[in-house]
Amino acid sequence: QVRLVESGGGLVQAGGSLRLSCAASGNVFRFAVSAWYRQAPGKEREYVARILANGGTDYAESVKGRFTISRDRQNTVYLQMHNLTPEDTAVYYCAVTLGPNVVWGQGTQVTVSS
Repeated sequence: QVRLVESGGGLVQAGGSLRLSCAASGNVFRFAVSAWYRQAPGKEREYVARILANGGTDYAESVKGRFTISRDRQNTVYLQMHNLTPEDTAVYYCAVTLGPNVVWGQGTQVTVSS
């Protein structure tokens, strides 16, 4: 069974940057759609970005131009975040779609102070 582990979250000042990582227990990202979602306190989980098996990417309007999703050749997907604002504060989750199944990580907290 595939397991995902996120890391890289933390506390950063507005305007700062962070890079989140999502490591899978197997080399699955080349064959799957991988995505980042986030959930702020009191809000629904929302889509942030995704990368397709062919390398194509897509972003939510709120993060376009500031966030970049990428993956390496092995088992890690990244989310590079620049120009962070307090509105980006949330728990960030990695997800991978494998056929009919979606596997989620446990999340990593990102807090942006003003």
